[in-house]
Amino acid sequence: MERIYVFDTTLRDGEQSPGAAMTVEQKYEVALQLVRLGVDVIEAGFPVSSPQQFRGCQVIAEKVKGVVIAALARAVEKDLDLAAESIQKAEHPRIHTFISTSPLHMQFKLKKDPETVLEMAKHAVRYARSKCAEVEFSPEDGTRSEVPFLCRVLEAVIKEGATIINIPDTVGYTTPYEFERFLKAILEGTPNIDKAMLSVHCHNDLGLAVANTLAALRVGARQIEVTVNGIGERAGNAALEEVVMCLHVRKDQFPYTTGINTRQIYPTSKLLSTILGFPIARNKPIVGENAFAHESGIHQDGVLKKRETYEIMTPESVGRDESKIVLGRHSGMHGFSKRLKDLGITLSEKELKEAYERFLVIADRKKEVFDEDIYAIIGDQLGQEVDMYALEYFNVITGNQSIPTATVRIRRGDELLEEAATGDGPIDAVFRAIERATGITGSLQEYNVQAVTPGKQAVGEVGVVVLFDEHRCVGRGASTDILEASARAYLSAMNRYRALKGNHKEEKEVKETQ
Repeated sequence: MERIYVFDTTLRDGEQSPGAAMTVEQKYEVALQLVRLGVDVIEAGFPVSSPQQFRGCQVIAEKVKGVVIAALARAVEKDLDLAAESIQKAEHPRIHTFISTSPLHMQFKLKKDPETVLEMAKHAVRYARSKCAEVEFSPEDGTRSEVPFLCRVLEAVIKEGATIINIPDTVGYTTPYEFERFLKAILEGTPNIDKAMLSVHCHNDLGLAVANTLAALRVGARQIEVTVNGIGERAGNAALEEVVMCLHVRKDQFPYTTGINTRQIYPTSKLLSTILGFPIARNKPIVGENAFAHESGIHQDGVLKKRETYEIMTPESVGRDESKIVLGRHSGMHGFSKRLKDLGITLSEKELKEAYERFLVIADRKKEVFDEDIYAIIGDQLGQEVDMYALEYFNVITGNQSIPTATVRIRRGDELLEEAATGDGPIDAVFRAIERATGITGSLQEYNVQAVTPGKQAVGEVGVVVLFDEHRCVGRGASTDILEASARAYLSAMNRYRALKGNHKEEKEVKETQ
């Protein structure tokens, strides 16, 4: 299969998203993760735009090895000088220079005639080649450029030494079929195009960035310019995770390979989301909370019988945990009984039917039914407390000049457990107090909080992933008080761990008996 090269511009175009600015240290951290992910090129920044941009490129070029490090520059000598200086210590440096070629941009943005633009492009590539062995050239607003003039520019810059020709759909204007025809016209109209690699850079203003990128591969593009989570100017860029997984899943349509380690996709997505403070949309393909979640009873039944009925890839293939069965008003008996089994609860057929009827009543009032709700349903139905930890009371003392201290009271059946602890912050103190009370210690792997209702009195939902021994357990809690929601989420994860241990113990005893 032919190799597709992944050019990641998260640290340059992605960082141009409003509110997405990163410190030098954060850019370096993301760059290291991009290496683990397996990208071929990291566009580290636009050095001329600010001293911090220059320094970010410099640090990444000096410290990040094993990939091409590119810096962006306009077709002017000052930009090119700073770009070359910023990446001079890279193992594999590349200068990426650009100039607008569409009639609209040349007239109103550059205020220059086409012949002047042509000469500027030639000079920029020639000048860049004198400072760096590898030069990429982009005609900005390429898809709204006139093909005959664009072919003249590309032929000239290739003669000057550009070895990568990138065609940007700068404003996300083109469509897949149109883009294919446009690229074919360029390939046919540029005599020396075979001396350069064809690349594409697609924006998502019409939601077509991924589709346009895939269309470009069909006609000969072999480098794709993408960003993690699809961040970037305006509506963003083609999302790395979506393009890569399209190639991974649909090899029948796209017989290509990349250097991407797909199991690093989700960790990379989460790292960037955490650093920027940009939440990932729940319905975002590949990395969204709902990407491998099933609520419909028909879907749950199918997935539980055979995963492929409703999943075209495994969550593990992108570095995620197993698929999630979300319990709600659309859930069926199969999904409900599977959750009971996961929680270590065994019911007779009659009890299961009665519990399911009670579950449906609650599901009609809530968007999602949590494990705590299920425990309450079962406990009420059987007239007894289910063997689980439940939060009875908590109190937190905190401030910017005091050590956060938490006291918790936890019920387990008829037993009340009470403990206090200090922590680095109020939530850490609550978690430590819970661990002291229960005698179970875990390692917090992920912590997420989001509002599930609007307004000042919004209900906050907290999700945690906690590592107990070798078990990664997910917990959720909701409350108008985030500290309370956090405590409930941690106890939810702890209860799931205890259920898993109980299941494993029962399985072991059965095997030993046999």
